[in-house]
Amino acid sequence: MKVLLLNQFFWPDSAATSQLLTDLATGLKDLGHEVHVICAAEGYALADSSADDPGVVIHRVHALPFVRGKLGRALSYISFFVASALRGLLIPGVDLVITLTTPPLLSIIGTAIKSLRGCRHFIWEMDVYPDVAVDLKYIKPGGLVERLAGFLLDLSRSRSDGILALGECMRKRLLARGVLPSKVHIADNWANGKLIRPVLRSPSSKALTLLYSGNLGLAHEIETIFDTMTELKTDSRFRFIFAGGGHLRGQLEAKCQQAGIVSAEFYTYSERQKLGERLANCDVGLITQRESCLGSVVPSKIYGLLAAGRPVIFIGPAESTVATIIQRFKCGWQIDNGDDEGLVSLLKILVSQPGRLQTAGKAARSAFEAHYDLPVGVARICTLVGASTSPPDSSPQPNRPSYAQQ
Repeated sequence: MKVLLLNQFFWPDSAATSQLLTDLATGLKDLGHEVHVICAAEGYALADSSADDPGVVIHRVHALPFVRGKLGRALSYISFFVASALRGLLIPGVDLVITLTTPPLLSIIGTAIKSLRGCRHFIWEMDVYPDVAVDLKYIKPGGLVERLAGFLLDLSRSRSDGILALGECMRKRLLARGVLPSKVHIADNWANGKLIRPVLRSPSSKALTLLYSGNLGLAHEIETIFDTMTELKTDSRFRFIFAGGGHLRGQLEAKCQQAGIVSAEFYTYSERQKLGERLANCDVGLITQRESCLGSVVPSKIYGLLAAGRPVIFIGPAESTVATIIQRFKCGWQIDNGDDEGLVSLLKILVSQPGRLQTAGKAARSAFEAHYDLPVGVARICTLVGASTSPPDSSPQPNRPSYAQQ
Protein backbone atom coordinates (compact mmCIF):
# COMPACT_ATOMS: atom_id res chain seq x y z
CA MET A 1 0.00 0.00 0.00
CA LYS A 2 1.23 3.51 -0.82
CA VAL A 3 0.80 5.82 2.17
CA LEU A 4 1.15 9.60 2.12
CA LEU A 5 1.70 11.49 5.40
CA LEU A 6 1.39 15.29 5.62
CA ASN A 7 2.66 17.55 8.39
CA GLN A 8 4.76 20.70 8.41
CA PHE A 9 7.42 19.08 10.62
CA PHE A 10 9.17 15.71 10.29
CA TRP A 11 12.50 13.99 10.98
CA PRO A 12 15.00 15.13 12.17
CA ASP A 13 13.05 18.01 13.74
CA SER A 14 12.58 17.46 17.48
CA ALA A 15 9.02 18.89 17.66
CA ALA A 16 6.55 16.51 19.30
CA THR A 17 4.43 16.06 16.15
CA SER A 18 7.60 15.40 14.14
CA GLN A 19 8.71 12.64 16.48
CA LEU A 20 5.29 10.98 16.55
CA LEU A 21 4.94 11.11 12.77
CA THR A 22 8.46 9.74 12.32
CA ASP A 23 7.57 6.81 14.58
CA LEU A 24 4.42 6.12 12.57
CA ALA A 25 6.25 6.41 9.24
CA THR A 26 8.86 3.94 10.44
CA GLY A 27 6.19 1.55 11.65
CA LEU A 28 4.31 1.70 8.35
CA LYS A 29 7.54 1.08 6.43
CA ASP A 30 8.36 -1.91 8.63
CA LEU A 31 4.94 -3.37 7.76
CA GLY A 32 5.97 -3.31 4.10
CA HIS A 33 4.14 -0.17 2.97
CA GLU A 34 5.60 2.42 0.60
CA VAL A 35 5.64 5.57 2.72
CA HIS A 36 5.88 9.14 1.42
CA VAL A 37 6.02 12.19 3.68
CA ILE A 38 5.42 15.82 2.73
CA CYS A 39 6.95 18.30 5.16
CA ALA A 40 8.62 21.70 5.18
CA ALA A 41 12.31 22.15 4.44
CA GLU A 42 12.51 24.44 7.48
CA GLY A 43 11.98 23.00 10.97
CA TYR A 44 10.17 24.09 14.11
CA ALA A 45 12.65 23.03 16.79
CA LEU A 46 16.29 21.98 16.82
CA ALA A 47 17.20 18.94 14.76
CA ASP A 48 17.72 15.79 16.81
CA SER A 49 21.14 14.61 15.66
CA SER A 50 20.66 11.27 17.40
CA ALA A 51 17.44 10.35 15.57
CA ASP A 52 17.74 7.57 13.00
CA ASP A 53 16.72 8.17 9.39
CA PRO A 54 13.24 6.58 9.05
CA GLY A 55 14.10 5.34 5.55
CA VAL A 56 10.98 6.65 3.81
CA VAL A 57 10.51 8.96 0.82
CA ILE A 58 10.56 12.55 2.09
CA HIS A 59 9.27 15.44 -0.03
CA ARG A 60 10.58 18.63 1.58
CA VAL A 61 8.78 21.67 0.19
CA HIS A 62 9.97 25.23 0.60
CA ALA A 63 7.84 27.43 2.83
CA LEU A 64 8.42 30.50 4.94
CA PRO A 65 10.22 29.58 8.19
CA PHE A 66 8.04 29.02 11.23
CA VAL A 67 8.31 31.92 13.67
CA ARG A 68 6.38 32.82 16.79
CA GLY A 69 3.83 35.60 16.53
CA LYS A 70 0.46 35.69 14.80
CA LEU A 71 1.58 37.15 11.47
CA GLY A 72 4.75 35.09 11.10
CA ARG A 73 2.96 31.89 12.07
CA ALA A 74 0.10 32.58 9.64
CA LEU A 75 2.44 33.30 6.73
CA SER A 76 4.43 30.14 7.43
CA TYR A 77 1.23 28.08 7.58
CA ILE A 78 -0.14 29.53 4.35
CA SER A 79 3.08 29.07 2.39
CA PHE A 80 3.42 25.46 3.51
CA PHE A 81 -0.25 24.77 2.78
CA VAL A 82 0.11 25.95 -0.81
CA ALA A 83 3.42 24.17 -1.41
CA SER A 84 2.27 20.88 0.12
CA ALA A 85 -1.01 20.97 -1.82
CA LEU A 86 0.84 21.32 -5.11
CA ARG A 87 3.20 18.49 -4.25
CA GLY A 88 0.56 16.19 -2.75
CA LEU A 89 -1.82 16.41 -5.68
CA LEU A 90 0.97 15.35 -8.04
CA ILE A 91 1.97 12.15 -6.25
CA PRO A 92 0.32 9.25 -8.14
CA GLY A 93 -1.09 5.98 -6.85
CA VAL A 94 -1.77 6.97 -3.26
CA ASP A 95 -3.91 4.42 -1.36
CA LEU A 96 -4.02 6.12 2.05
CA VAL A 97 -3.36 9.69 3.16
CA ILE A 98 -2.99 10.77 6.78
CA THR A 99 -2.97 14.48 7.58
CA LEU A 100 -1.99 16.05 10.89
CA THR A 101 -3.04 19.53 12.03
CA THR A 102 0.07 21.63 11.39
CA PRO A 103 -1.03 23.80 9.71
CA PRO A 104 -4.63 23.69 10.93
CA LEU A 105 -6.29 23.43 7.50
CA LEU A 106 -4.06 20.60 6.27
CA SER A 107 -6.90 18.10 6.23
CA ILE A 108 -8.43 20.00 3.30
CA ILE A 109 -5.50 18.81 1.17
CA GLY A 110 -6.22 15.26 2.28
CA THR A 111 -9.83 15.66 1.19
CA ALA A 112 -8.70 16.94 -2.22
CA ILE A 113 -6.26 14.03 -2.68
CA LYS A 114 -8.98 11.57 -1.71
CA SER A 115 -11.32 13.08 -4.31
CA LEU A 116 -8.62 13.00 -6.99
CA ARG A 117 -7.06 9.59 -6.27
CA GLY A 118 -10.02 7.73 -4.77
CA CYS A 119 -7.92 6.85 -1.72
CA ARG A 120 -8.80 6.73 1.97
CA HIS A 121 -8.13 9.74 4.21
CA PHE A 122 -7.66 9.86 7.97
CA ILE A 123 -7.19 13.03 10.04
CA TRP A 124 -4.82 12.76 13.00
CA GLU A 125 -6.05 15.58 15.24
CA MET A 126 -3.15 16.83 17.33
CA ASP A 127 -5.23 19.88 18.26
CA VAL A 128 -8.87 20.61 17.49
CA TYR A 129 -9.26 23.66 15.26
CA PRO A 130 -10.71 26.24 15.25
CA ASP A 131 -11.57 25.50 18.90
CA VAL A 132 -8.02 25.82 20.23
CA ALA A 133 -7.51 29.14 18.43
CA VAL A 134 -10.63 30.47 20.15
CA ASP A 135 -9.61 28.99 23.51
CA LEU A 136 -6.25 30.77 23.28
CA LYS A 137 -7.89 34.01 22.10
CA TYR A 138 -6.11 33.97 18.75
CA ILE A 139 -9.43 34.47 16.94
CA LYS A 140 -12.78 35.89 17.97
CA PRO A 141 -15.51 33.40 18.93
CA GLY A 142 -18.31 33.51 16.39
CA GLY A 143 -16.27 35.73 14.08
CA LEU A 144 -15.78 35.29 10.35
CA VAL A 145 -12.46 33.47 10.70
CA GLU A 146 -13.86 30.95 13.16
CA ARG A 147 -16.99 30.32 11.14
CA LEU A 148 -15.12 29.91 7.84
CA ALA A 149 -12.38 27.73 9.29
CA GLY A 150 -14.92 25.65 11.19
CA PHE A 151 -17.02 25.11 8.05
CA LEU A 152 -14.02 23.98 5.97
CA LEU A 153 -12.58 21.72 8.66
CA ASP A 154 -15.91 20.12 9.56
CA LEU A 155 -16.57 19.53 5.85
CA SER A 156 -13.20 17.77 5.61
CA ARG A 157 -13.98 15.74 8.72
CA SER A 158 -17.34 14.67 7.35
CA ARG A 159 -15.70 13.43 4.13
CA SER A 160 -12.84 11.63 5.85
CA ASP A 161 -12.71 7.89 6.48
CA GLY A 162 -11.86 8.45 10.10
CA ILE A 163 -10.50 10.83 12.70
CA LEU A 164 -7.84 9.95 15.27
CA ALA A 165 -8.41 11.77 18.58
CA LEU A 166 -5.83 11.85 21.37
CA GLY A 167 -8.26 11.08 24.17
CA GLU A 168 -11.87 10.97 25.31
CA CYS A 169 -11.92 14.71 26.08
CA MET A 170 -10.86 15.44 22.49
CA ARG A 171 -13.42 12.98 21.17
CA LYS A 172 -16.14 14.91 23.02
CA ARG A 173 -14.93 18.17 21.46
CA LEU A 174 -15.20 16.66 17.99
CA LEU A 175 -18.65 15.22 18.68
CA ALA A 176 -19.76 18.67 19.86
CA ARG A 177 -18.79 19.97 16.42
CA GLY A 178 -21.23 17.53 14.85
CA VAL A 179 -18.74 14.85 13.80
CA LEU A 180 -20.35 11.41 13.61
CA PRO A 181 -19.36 9.19 16.58
CA SER A 182 -18.55 6.33 14.21
CA LYS A 183 -15.81 8.41 12.59
CA VAL A 184 -13.89 9.30 15.77
CA HIS A 185 -11.34 6.79 17.09
CA ILE A 186 -9.23 7.33 20.19
CA ALA A 187 -5.52 6.84 19.55
CA ASP A 188 -3.43 7.91 22.52
CA ASN A 189 0.09 9.20 21.92
CA TRP A 190 3.14 7.33 23.18
CA ALA A 191 6.79 7.46 24.20
CA ASN A 192 9.78 5.28 23.38
CA GLY A 193 10.16 2.77 26.21
CA LYS A 194 13.60 1.69 25.01
CA LEU A 195 15.02 5.21 25.18
CA ILE A 196 13.18 6.16 28.38
CA ARG A 197 13.38 3.62 31.19
CA PRO A 198 13.08 3.79 34.98
CA VAL A 199 16.40 4.77 36.50
CA LEU A 200 17.24 5.13 40.17
CA ARG A 201 17.04 8.74 41.34
CA SER A 202 20.37 10.53 41.48
CA PRO A 203 21.34 11.15 45.13
CA SER A 204 22.84 14.56 44.27
CA SER A 205 19.81 16.39 45.66
CA LYS A 206 17.92 15.54 48.84
CA ALA A 207 15.08 17.89 47.92
CA LEU A 208 11.83 16.63 46.43
CA THR A 209 12.37 17.51 42.76
CA LEU A 210 9.52 18.35 40.40
CA LEU A 211 10.25 18.45 36.66
CA TYR A 212 8.30 20.22 33.91
CA SER A 213 9.79 18.93 30.64
CA GLY A 214 8.81 20.29 27.24
CA ASN A 215 6.88 23.18 25.79
CA LEU A 216 5.31 25.67 28.20
CA GLY A 217 2.89 27.39 25.84
CA LEU A 218 -0.35 29.32 25.94
CA ALA A 219 -2.43 26.17 26.43
CA HIS A 220 -0.59 25.53 29.69
CA GLU A 221 -0.95 27.28 33.03
CA ILE A 222 1.76 28.80 35.24
CA GLU A 223 -0.18 30.71 37.91
CA THR A 224 -0.84 27.74 40.19
CA ILE A 225 2.72 26.45 40.18
CA PHE A 226 4.14 29.98 40.59
CA ASP A 227 1.94 30.63 43.63
CA THR A 228 3.02 27.27 45.03
CA MET A 229 6.71 28.03 44.54
CA THR A 230 6.20 31.42 46.16
CA GLU A 231 4.62 29.77 49.20
CA LEU A 232 7.50 27.26 49.44
CA LYS A 233 10.40 29.52 48.44
CA THR A 234 12.01 29.36 51.88
CA ASP A 235 11.51 25.60 52.20
CA SER A 236 14.70 23.82 51.10
CA ARG A 237 12.88 20.48 50.86
CA PHE A 238 11.55 21.37 47.40
CA ARG A 239 13.18 21.94 44.00
CA PHE A 240 11.47 22.87 40.73
CA ILE A 241 13.04 22.27 37.31
CA PHE A 242 11.65 23.61 34.01
CA ALA A 243 13.33 22.18 30.92
CA GLY A 244 12.20 23.25 27.47
CA GLY A 245 10.77 26.36 25.88
CA GLY A 246 7.52 28.00 24.89
CA HIS A 247 5.75 31.33 25.19
CA LEU A 248 5.19 31.12 28.97
CA ARG A 249 8.57 29.71 29.86
CA GLY A 250 10.33 33.09 29.74
CA GLN A 251 7.49 34.72 31.64
CA LEU A 252 7.73 32.17 34.44
CA GLU A 253 11.50 32.51 34.70
CA ALA A 254 11.20 36.31 34.94
CA LYS A 255 8.50 36.05 37.62
CA CYS A 256 10.66 33.68 39.67
CA GLN A 257 13.64 36.01 39.45
CA GLN A 258 11.54 38.98 40.54
CA ALA A 259 10.07 37.01 43.44
CA GLY A 260 13.45 35.69 44.56
CA ILE A 261 12.50 32.04 44.09
CA VAL A 262 15.88 30.30 44.08
CA SER A 263 14.38 26.79 44.13
CA ALA A 264 13.33 27.14 40.45
CA GLU A 265 15.84 26.16 37.74
CA PHE A 266 15.46 26.61 33.98
CA TYR A 267 17.10 24.61 31.17
CA THR A 268 16.70 24.11 27.41
CA TYR A 269 15.16 21.14 25.57
CA SER A 270 16.78 17.70 25.64
CA GLU A 271 17.39 15.56 22.59
CA ARG A 272 15.16 12.52 22.48
CA GLN A 273 18.07 10.18 23.20
CA LYS A 274 18.89 12.14 26.37
CA LEU A 275 15.34 12.69 27.58
CA GLY A 276 15.37 9.56 29.72
CA GLU A 277 18.40 10.82 31.63
CA ARG A 278 16.68 14.13 32.33
CA LEU A 279 13.44 12.52 33.44
CA ALA A 280 15.40 10.26 35.78
CA ASN A 281 16.63 13.31 37.70
CA CYS A 282 13.25 14.06 39.23
CA ASP A 283 10.96 12.53 41.81
CA VAL A 284 7.71 13.56 40.16
CA GLY A 285 6.72 15.03 36.80
CA LEU A 286 4.63 18.16 36.42
CA ILE A 287 2.04 18.84 33.69
CA THR A 288 -0.31 21.81 33.39
CA GLN A 289 -3.28 22.69 31.17
CA ARG A 290 -5.67 25.60 31.07
CA GLU A 291 -9.27 24.65 31.75
CA SER A 292 -10.41 26.51 28.62
CA CYS A 293 -8.37 24.11 26.46
CA LEU A 294 -10.06 20.95 27.71
CA GLY A 295 -10.39 18.66 24.70
CA SER A 296 -8.96 21.06 22.15
CA VAL A 297 -5.47 20.11 23.40
CA VAL A 298 -4.26 16.89 25.05
CA PRO A 299 -0.84 17.19 26.74
CA SER A 300 1.52 14.43 25.57
CA LYS A 301 4.14 14.99 28.28
CA ILE A 302 2.59 12.31 30.44
CA TYR A 303 3.80 9.43 28.28
CA GLY A 304 7.51 10.15 28.75
CA LEU A 305 7.00 10.44 32.49
CA LEU A 306 5.12 7.14 32.59
CA ALA A 307 7.96 5.55 30.61
CA ALA A 308 10.49 6.85 33.15
CA GLY A 309 8.47 5.35 35.97
CA ARG A 310 7.79 8.73 37.48
CA PRO A 311 4.47 9.71 39.08
CA VAL A 312 2.66 12.74 37.70
CA ILE A 313 1.15 15.85 39.23
CA PHE A 314 -1.34 17.34 36.78
CA ILE A 315 -2.63 20.88 37.25
CA GLY A 316 -5.71 21.04 35.09
CA PRO A 317 -9.33 19.95 34.61
CA ALA A 318 -10.38 16.63 36.11
CA GLU A 319 -12.10 15.69 32.82
CA SER A 320 -8.81 15.84 30.89
CA THR A 321 -7.29 12.71 29.37
CA VAL A 322 -4.22 13.21 31.56
CA ALA A 323 -6.37 13.26 34.70
CA THR A 324 -8.25 10.19 33.48
CA ILE A 325 -4.98 8.26 33.03
CA ILE A 326 -3.84 9.28 36.50
CA GLN A 327 -7.11 8.19 38.07
CA ARG A 328 -7.31 4.92 36.14
CA PHE A 329 -3.78 3.73 36.91
CA LYS A 330 -3.19 5.45 40.28
CA CYS A 331 0.04 6.93 38.93
CA GLY A 332 -0.19 10.49 40.26
CA TRP A 333 -2.40 13.30 41.43
CA GLN A 334 -4.70 15.90 39.83
CA ILE A 335 -4.95 19.47 41.13
CA ASP A 336 -7.56 21.96 39.94
CA ASN A 337 -6.37 25.16 38.27
CA GLY A 338 -5.82 27.82 40.92
CA ASP A 339 -5.67 25.40 43.86
CA ASP A 340 -2.17 26.31 45.03
CA GLU A 341 -3.15 25.53 48.62
CA GLY A 342 -4.05 22.00 47.59
CA LEU A 343 -0.76 21.61 45.72
CA VAL A 344 1.29 22.90 48.67
CA SER A 345 -0.51 20.45 50.95
CA LEU A 346 0.10 17.56 48.52
CA LEU A 347 3.81 18.32 48.20
CA LYS A 348 4.26 18.44 51.97
CA ILE A 349 2.60 15.02 52.23
CA LEU A 350 4.78 13.55 49.47
CA VAL A 351 8.03 14.84 50.93
CA SER A 352 7.17 13.21 54.25
CA GLN A 353 5.87 9.97 52.70
CA PRO A 354 8.28 9.01 49.86
CA GLY A 355 6.77 5.55 49.66
CA ARG A 356 3.73 7.04 47.93
CA LEU A 357 5.98 8.33 45.15
CA GLN A 358 7.57 4.92 44.68
CA THR A 359 4.22 3.14 44.51
CA ALA A 360 2.81 5.61 41.99
CA GLY A 361 6.02 5.43 39.94
CA LYS A 362 5.81 1.65 39.62
CA ALA A 363 2.17 1.96 38.58
CA ALA A 364 3.20 4.54 35.97
CA ARG A 365 5.67 2.22 34.25
CA SER A 366 3.25 -0.72 34.35
CA ALA A 367 0.56 1.38 32.67
CA PHE A 368 3.05 2.59 30.10
CA GLU A 369 4.24 -0.86 29.11
CA ALA A 370 0.69 -2.12 28.67
CA HIS A 371 -0.82 0.85 26.83
CA TYR A 372 1.53 3.68 25.82
CA ASP A 373 4.84 2.24 24.61
CA LEU A 374 5.90 3.13 21.07
CA PRO A 375 5.11 -0.26 19.44
CA VAL A 376 1.67 -0.30 21.08
CA GLY A 377 0.84 3.26 19.99
CA VAL A 378 2.02 2.80 16.41
CA ALA A 379 0.22 -0.54 16.08
CA ARG A 380 -2.95 1.09 17.40
CA ILE A 381 -2.93 3.69 14.63
CA CYS A 382 -1.92 1.20 11.94
CA THR A 383 -4.88 -0.95 12.91
CA LEU A 384 -7.34 1.95 12.96
CA VAL A 385 -6.32 3.19 9.49
CA GLY A 386 -6.39 -0.30 8.00
CA ALA A 387 -2.64 -0.67 7.56
CA SER A 388 -2.38 -3.64 9.93
CA THR A 389 -4.70 -6.44 10.99
CA SER A 390 -3.14 -7.05 14.39
CA PRO A 391 -5.00 -5.36 17.26
CA PRO A 392 -2.48 -3.50 19.45
CA ASP A 393 -4.32 -3.82 22.73
CA SER A 394 -7.41 -5.76 23.75
CA SER A 395 -7.87 -4.68 27.35
CA PRO A 396 -11.38 -3.41 28.05
CA GLN A 397 -12.13 0.21 28.81
CA PRO A 398 -15.57 1.71 29.41
CA ASN A 399 -17.12 4.49 27.38
CA ARG A 400 -15.12 3.77 24.25
CA PRO A 401 -16.43 2.98 20.73
CA SER A 402 -16.04 -0.60 19.49
CA TYR A 403 -12.55 -0.42 17.98
CA ALA A 404 -9.09 -1.35 19.24
CA GLN A 405 -9.07 -0.34 22.88
CA GLN A 406 -6.26 0.65 25.20
